[in-house]
Amino acid sequence: MTKIGIILGSTRPGRRGQAVAEWVSAVAAKQEGDATFELVDLADFDLPILDETLPALFGKYSKEHTERWAEAIASYDGYVFVTAEYNHSVPGALKNALDYLYAEWNNKAAGFVGYGLHGGTRAVEQLRLIMAEMQVATVRSQVVLSVFNDFEITDPTQTGTFVPGPHHEPTLVALLGEVVAWSKALEPLRAPARA
Repeated sequence: MTKIGIILGSTRPGRRGQAVAEWVSAVAAKQEGDATFELVDLADFDLPILDETLPALFGKYSKEHTERWAEAIASYDGYVFVTAEYNHSVPGALKNALDYLYAEWNNKAAGFVGYGLHGGTRAVEQLRLIMAEMQVATVRSQVVLSVFNDFEITDPTQTGTFVPGPHHEPTLVALLGEVVAWSKALEPLRAPARA
């Protein structure tokens, strides 16, 4: 069975991403087929700023938190990244988590659900570049959520309530289907690494 991780890429207190990731997870749970989806919250891994001596390319980890993160990421065949856009890029916690590993990401597929003032599109474009270096194939479909249109905010100092427009779910369903299909197609390339 194909296993897809839904990675919640923000660790900030009061983050909007929690509600977005839960929505992605709920839509994914309704999909029929031979794939499972699990929510992976970066906040649960408590990764410090990259503290491994050797580059991730070597795959020789010295820290328990790295080993735990590597085991989690290696267990998935593909990913859906839920990312905010901070200053035209990805959250620092997500970039840090990506940099911890290398081989665990290789030959898998990824899709993106972005949110922010401009729908997280610039963060997703940054992620596409990072994924290419990690040997991850990214799918075309992308969910773009606007803080102005997809959240009900009565107080600008608060997160607000996530209320995605009805047009987003079909796009998300297409994205999930693409990630599963591509993850399956890339399985022969992953097989030697698992042997």
